[in-house]
Amino acid sequence: MKFEQYCKIREYALQACAEKKTLDDPARANPIILAYLGDAVFSLYVRMRLLPVSTHVQVLHDLAARMVSAVFQAKAMEALEPELTPEEAAVARRGRNTKSLVPKSASVREYRMGTAFEALIGYLYLCRQEERLEALLAKSFECIREAMENGKA
Repeated sequence: MKFEQYCKIREYALQACAEKKTLDDPARANPIILAYLGDAVFSLYVRMRLLPVSTHVQVLHDLAARMVSAVFQAKAMEALEPELTPEEAAVARRGRNTKSLVPKSASVREYRMGTAFEALIGYLYLCRQEERLEALLAKSFECIREAMENGKA
């Protein structure tokens, strides 16, 4: 994207913020948008779970950064896949198949699975499925914690 185009899109977005808009149908939302939101939801969940365990912000930050990485989100997604409903699996599949640039910190597969995880979390959040969201977040957190404890990645 050229800088001029970026500036126009940013200007439009700032103006559009004045109106209170919502996504009409989360199931049809762009998977990158779902992943963007899902990343924020999961990051907040991880930080809230870590707060009681240390008063050292650097330790909290280091743990949270690793836990929300694509590598560990991919592990969580693999653990969740067998229990997803068909609707949830479809959202995750759309997230996984979305085209985006892959950073060097993860393999293509890990990054795609991480995006699938984030899209699923964003979708559940937008659909206000609080109980299901909490259950999947808790299972993901535990899966990631165990993987980190066992030195897997």
